Amino acid sequence: MNDASSPAERYAEYRRGRQHPVFTDFASLYDFPLDDFQVRACHELEDGSGVLVAAPTGSGKTIVGEFAVHLALESGRKCFYTTPIKALSNQKYQDLVRRYGPEKVGLLTGDNTINGEAPIVVMTTEVLRNMLYAASRTLLGLGFVVMDEVHYLADRSRGAVWEEVIIHLPDSVAVVSLSATVSNAEEFGEWLETVRGGTTTIVEELRPVPLFQHVMVGRRLFDLFDGEEELAQAGFAQEGARVNPELLKVARDDWAASRMRDRRDKKGNRGRGSRPQGRRTYLPTRFDVVSRLDSEGLLPAIYFIFSRVGCDAAVTQCVEANLRLTTPEERDEVYQFVEEQCRHLPEEDLHVLGYHEFLDGLTRGVAAHHAGMLPTFKECVEELYLRGLCKVVFATETLALGINMPARTVVLEKLSKWNGEAHVDLTPGEYTQLTGRAGRRGLDVEGHGVVLWEPGMSPKEVAGLASTRTYPLRSSFRPSYNMAVNLVHQFGRERARELLESSFAQFQADKAVVGLARQLRKSEDALAGYAEAAQCHLGDFMEYAALRRRLSDAEKNAARARKSDRRDEVLQSLERLRPGDVIDVPAGKFAGMAVVVDPGLGAEGPRPYVVTAGRQARRLSLIDFPTPVAAITRMRLPRNFSGRNPQQRRDVASALRDRTHGLTPPPPSKRPPRGGPTTGADPEIDRLRAALKAHPCHQCPEREDHARWGERWFKLDRDAKTLKRRVEQRTNTIARQFDRVCEVLTALEYLDGDTVTPRGVHLRRIYSDMDLVAAEALRQGLWADLDASELAAVLSSLVYEARRPDDARPPRIPGGRSREALRDVVHLWGQLDALEKDHRVDYLREPDLGFAWAAYRWAEGDALDDVLGVVDLAAGDFVRWMKQLVDLALQVADAAAGTPVRDVARETADRLRRGVVAYSSVG
Repeated sequence: MNDASSPAERYAEYRRGRQHPVFTDFASLYDFPLDDFQVRACHELEDGSGVLVAAPTGSGKTIVGEFAVHLALESGRKCFYTTPIKALSNQKYQDLVRRYGPEKVGLLTGDNTINGEAPIVVMTTEVLRNMLYAASRTLLGLGFVVMDEVHYLADRSRGAVWEEVIIHLPDSVAVVSLSATVSNAEEFGEWLETVRGGTTTIVEELRPVPLFQHVMVGRRLFDLFDGEEELAQAGFAQEGARVNPELLKVARDDWAASRMRDRRDKKGNRGRGSRPQGRRTYLPTRFDVVSRLDSEGLLPAIYFIFSRVGCDAAVTQCVEANLRLTTPEERDEVYQFVEEQCRHLPEEDLHVLGYHEFLDGLTRGVAAHHAGMLPTFKECVEELYLRGLCKVVFATETLALGINMPARTVVLEKLSKWNGEAHVDLTPGEYTQLTGRAGRRGLDVEGHGVVLWEPGMSPKEVAGLASTRTYPLRSSFRPSYNMAVNLVHQFGRERARELLESSFAQFQADKAVVGLARQLRKSEDALAGYAEAAQCHLGDFMEYAALRRRLSDAEKNAARARKSDRRDEVLQSLERLRPGDVIDVPAGKFAGMAVVVDPGLGAEGPRPYVVTAGRQARRLSLIDFPTPVAAITRMRLPRNFSGRNPQQRRDVASALRDRTHGLTPPPPSKRPPRGGPTTGADPEIDRLRAALKAHPCHQCPEREDHARWGERWFKLDRDAKTLKRRVEQRTNTIARQFDRVCEVLTALEYLDGDTVTPRGVHLRRIYSDMDLVAAEALRQGLWADLDASELAAVLSSLVYEARRPDDARPPRIPGGRSREALRDVVHLWGQLDALEKDHRVDYLREPDLGFAWAAYRWAEGDALDDVLGVVDLAAGDFVRWMKQLVDLALQVADAAAGTPVRDVARETADRLRRGVVAYSSVG
């Protein structure tokens, strides 16, 4: 072989010699045989297809992504490996560096840039989206894009980025989409085929390691399902699997005990002798749970607690109970690793970061993992867990998003969580995603999911969560302002609309429309058949049928009007009644003579309270008065009369019979209702009747047969029109949203037809959710006089969102120009919010001033302890918001090219990147 030949030429020559030669070499890198679905996906990739792989958590989907990397290197092309979050990007970067070396692998995550022109680059999906809009030269030679955790496109806040990337990538790029199990994978694959061309969908439903489900009651572990047959061959319980009868008995006993205790508490008897035989179930502490798992050989475990405070408290509880899960040798190894990883952290910040408590827990084999932790701490936990040195991680559900931390056991403390607005139950999809981490391939023969018992828990409901396999992927795509200006700049309005209509969101809407349209076509075919059946030899029977329908409608309207008039008369007659009036109740159970005790005038209409001649006291309603009533005579009622007093009722009834003896009630009113006589009153009805009689079809001997077909036609036509409206409402929904966004931008003079105006240029570089507010502030010069620290405070209001938005405490904000600029930004948002409402869009949230003081003081150089001592934020949250603020400052710097704000924004980013914000273990 000629060594001077290119990698692509060598690859082509090599491939001619064998079928799938690159895969054969790749598979030899693993010391275990690959599964069928992995082999099929890799073969499709080597044959030139894109792939969508949907498989359970922990089944090894990422091997397909790693093959795309290998294939790119072998064929002399680039591969981008994208993930939804920076932590996952950092982890994947480290994995690939270990395999291919640092010179071949790069990292781009917004706040980290390492070897960006390498043949393999790991990045967040937002970075790739921004590169596509900027037509970056880094895209040259790109052959593959791996989209790990692609089901993230359902995320409400950031999911649209995935669809933008899939739509805009060049056709020459093969997309490798890796998704957790979703029930509509074929639908998603069909969309990928539509927008990307050749794409093979591979769905794997088998788990490589069987997952057994348990419920922990006290310190006892019960199997959730009866026997093991429910696992069948899939590795998890099938829908309808039988619940363990022992567990059902526990639930019944617990319920009975709670009822007996409640009854005892109500009686106030709390003596020892009154304790019921059935006792409430003992609830174990977190220490108890971990100890039991340790004794059963079920560690390592991920223990999900849907609360950051709860996760930290669990570690504290285990430490205070003197739990030790590590050997002395392991403790030394953990200590040395953590000290080395955290050596760059400023010494003076260690106390406020809780470093020593964190280290104490880790050396015992326990740790927390949540978004409030410092990224460095989380990376330590992840690495030590993978090494088997951290035995239990107390985590929030954010850990379930793709980070490689497989466990032997997963514990769910509760089956509900706080979603920011309310406590909601876990969905089957969330339950499966969380418990799916149990069972380490190559290390465990089986995985275990453990749910902790709660009072009132229903084992059948838990079983339903564990066995449900229906969790569809739903698009969250909608066009943003930044997206609109970038699309119009590149493609013009019409082409941009076409691109947006190729989104998965529109594809799903259209799929629903397909069913409606099919119904509509059937209706239209049936309408033609009905019209044909109604044909008459004497004339146009559908014309005659239309006259009949119009006449029927007119008569119904007239009847409704008469009924309404009569009801008004009844109401007026009842309103005229007074106590002591004797009336003849015209209908109902109490029809006959009665005396009015109380007219019952109220907001809901009159409901007279009467005493009847039969000695009954009742309140009547409108249904008892189909016709108006009038007082026949009057009689005196006893003072302080009570209808509940039988003697008073008898006395009044007797007086009523005496008063009405010999009286003949007047006959029912023959007077027609207001509006005139019942016939001939409406000239339109008279005209329609005359037209009907004059129509030639009126004389047809088969007229009524034809009429039945005509009536069917009119009823179906009404239903078809309803279907048509539903189709129109769903068609072009994304394009209509795009049009409204463009109308807002046109009103602000950011767009002029197919052109992005000089005003709109700023917006092309700002990718924040508050993109339009930032662009308008730049255009209006609101930030022109700010220094770097003041700009940090103002920009924070466009980034930060409080976890507890209902916090009534006023935020602490810096004074001077910062305060004025923040006020200007809130005022600007109010103007834009009004403009949005005028155009029926809702994108911009109100600026949040809750981080302004922290951003200002950090930019001014204050110590971390001083800043965190005032703001109610965990260290990890502080770092996360600061990094997002740095991102926005750099975007503003790009957007403000040619103005003094550019240099100030860059200085802002530089000032903020210090101490714990600057440090990252990557690179």
